[in-house]
Amino acid sequence: MGDPKFTNFDNMSLQSIDEDAELIPLLTAEDEEEMNNEALPETLPILPLRNTVLFPGVVIPITAGRDSSINLIKDANNGSKVIGVVAQKDKDTENPTVGDINVLGTVARILRVLKMPDGNTTVILQGKKRFEVAEMLTEEPYMTATVRDTNEERPNQTEPEFLAIIESIKDLALKIIRDNPNIPSEASFAIKNIQSNSFLINFVSSNLNLGVKEKQELLEINSLQERALATLKHMNLELQKLELKNDIQSKVRNDMDQQQREYFLHQQMKTIQEELGGVSHDDEIFEMRKRAKKKKWDVKVKEHFDKELSKMQRMNPQVAEYSIQRNYLDLFLDLPWNVFSKDKFDLKRAQRILDRDHYGLEDVKRRIIEYLAVLKLRNDMKSPILCLYGPPGVGKTSLGKSVAEALGREYVRISLGGLRDEAEIRGHRKTYIGAMPGRIVQSLKKAGTSNPVFILDEIDKLSSSSQGDPSSAMLEVLDPEQNSEFYDNFLEMGYDLSKVMFIATANNLGTIQPALRDRMEIINVTGYTIEEKVEIGKRHLLPKQLKEHGLTAKDLTIAKPQLEKIVEGYTRESGVRSLEKQIAKMVRYAAKSIAFEEEYDVKVVNEVVEKVLGPARLERDKYENNDVAGVVTGLAWTSVGGDILFIESILSKGKGALNVTGNLGKVMKESATIAMEYIKSNADRFGIDSEVFDKYNVHIHVPEGATPKDGPSAGITMLTSLVSLFTQKKVKKSLAMTGEITLRGKVLPVGGIKEKILAAKRARIKELILCKENERDILEIKKEYLKGLKFHYVTDMHEVVDIAITNQNVKNPKKL
Repeated sequence: MGDPKFTNFDNMSLQSIDEDAELIPLLTAEDEEEMNNEALPETLPILPLRNTVLFPGVVIPITAGRDSSINLIKDANNGSKVIGVVAQKDKDTENPTVGDINVLGTVARILRVLKMPDGNTTVILQGKKRFEVAEMLTEEPYMTATVRDTNEERPNQTEPEFLAIIESIKDLALKIIRDNPNIPSEASFAIKNIQSNSFLINFVSSNLNLGVKEKQELLEINSLQERALATLKHMNLELQKLELKNDIQSKVRNDMDQQQREYFLHQQMKTIQEELGGVSHDDEIFEMRKRAKKKKWDVKVKEHFDKELSKMQRMNPQVAEYSIQRNYLDLFLDLPWNVFSKDKFDLKRAQRILDRDHYGLEDVKRRIIEYLAVLKLRNDMKSPILCLYGPPGVGKTSLGKSVAEALGREYVRISLGGLRDEAEIRGHRKTYIGAMPGRIVQSLKKAGTSNPVFILDEIDKLSSSSQGDPSSAMLEVLDPEQNSEFYDNFLEMGYDLSKVMFIATANNLGTIQPALRDRMEIINVTGYTIEEKVEIGKRHLLPKQLKEHGLTAKDLTIAKPQLEKIVEGYTRESGVRSLEKQIAKMVRYAAKSIAFEEEYDVKVVNEVVEKVLGPARLERDKYENNDVAGVVTGLAWTSVGGDILFIESILSKGKGALNVTGNLGKVMKESATIAMEYIKSNADRFGIDSEVFDKYNVHIHVPEGATPKDGPSAGITMLTSLVSLFTQKKVKKSLAMTGEITLRGKVLPVGGIKEKILAAKRARIKELILCKENERDILEIKKEYLKGLKFHYVTDMHEVVDIAITNQNVKNPKKL
């Protein structure tokens, strides 16, 4: 039953009540008889009620909020005071029409109209008899309709079965009032004082704790005895719930401890939060189920999700595991399961994008286009795993971005430099505090598709620690045979990475785990020539810096000769990062002049370059003269590209000792020993007196002693240096060389040929000596790179000496 408020009860007739009466009495048998005999008006104004049902004889207060309802009450109160009351089908309907109200309602008499302090109108109504809407006449300013009477089957008042039902209703009503603390005990007096059986049924039905739909169903029952039975059933259910609730409360009250007390306090806080606009536990579950219906996952994933959601539903929202479980399910819903972007296989467009974003790198762009062509023909979205390998600043990372744009895929970049924890790749198990999925899964969530272009930046800088080896975890990611079921520890399920296009970047292949390197297609991204750097500076770097500094092309122009001066005198790299920094300095010079309203040269000349950047600092890259014996130019590969390398050797009085300095590695020192021993064994052929080896000590030095150097490629350079030293003959002018030597006099091929050639061009070298087997590397290099260079291909050390050593004595030759 509900929560009626009773103030006083007596046997006064309702027919004699007036507007000044302070008490509202109960319905008597005479009143009921008189009401039943009253004639039903032909038409009635219809008042729709949102959330209650009026029963015959029952008095209820109604607060009128709608303008139409207020007008209806005002007109009826000034007139016959009789209206028709019906319940709405949906309480949320603001302006109900004939289709939104129930057909069967109750004729009501207005007992009193009260103006409340808040401005609302409250009307007290008393139900009279049931009616049925026949035809709606008007809807404005309020509803009016023709009505017809409804027959009500009334049993004999002395029938034993009916009387037994009435007694049961009274007993149950008294028990409910007694057990429910929300109902005042005075309500029992009302139940005992009701004389009319039909009014008792209607009174109890009206006050039952039921919804509008259930009460309307009770009102529509024509047989009074059946209505009494239906009411009795509802009362039995309510009493059972009440007894169960009281029993539970009794048990809880008996053994409630501090933890349970805190739980109830948390529940109250939760309710308060919900009232303030928070989200309830049930709402979260419902929202997750709703989102899950839109996902494209397979049966296995769906079953796993449903299982984990049911687990969350059983959890207490206050326990720590609840938030972990919620985060886990949120990840499941956020991941793009089986969501793929459509690939754009327009290779001409792809070529245009690559050419637009990158000048040069023709070989790299050609290989990328070949991969895209294979993808187009195969059309199964299985993607290759590329590794762009080369020095810093040559555009490896931006190449990946251009590939993503060309394919029409999402672009994701992960920086792997310095990563030491395997969990960064595979994730943590969700049982740990602060557990998170790995970066691979997190990036897929961010991308929103399962086939993005994934840039694994600096893969050669992964390092292992006590937390595991991330490079070993990458083996599964980058293996096309395994990554269709990539297992993330947090996700606890396999995720398909086979449609992802992985592009790794690296500066040094030597530090990459062999098994990992074997899984990737290596594409060598070499450095740029001076001409290419000038073009890149003009096309890309200068416009970019002007835009970033708020200037336009009208504010500063740098011609190609000045760009070439900046490249040659102020940068020493294979890429263009240092060049961009120097161009940025030039742009800042212009920006400062504009801000100070000073005059400056919009068109940059050489003097302005030196004024802003200072004197050229990198002239040591230039080739040195050949006036001194034992000084030879070699070629070296470094992680930032190619470089020229000077080998110096000198004789001093001694007993034939060999000293090697310059921060050299073991292999490079061995090359010096091999060269020395080979010369000793072939002294006659080189025209060297063998007694010299016992009278003099030999010292070989490689300048820039602070820089570590190693590798076999300086072998022929050391040989040439020692022959020049012992013969005091000049080395051929503008000549550089690279190659490994053996003890029996063979010259072996070396790597990094393109970088070494670029370094030679920067140093104004004219001729190069290479191993015959390195000729195949030269054939792969664009002819523009080779312009102005002459190549000598050798297989034996004697050939090297014949080409490199001239017949001219050096300046101030030493007599041996």
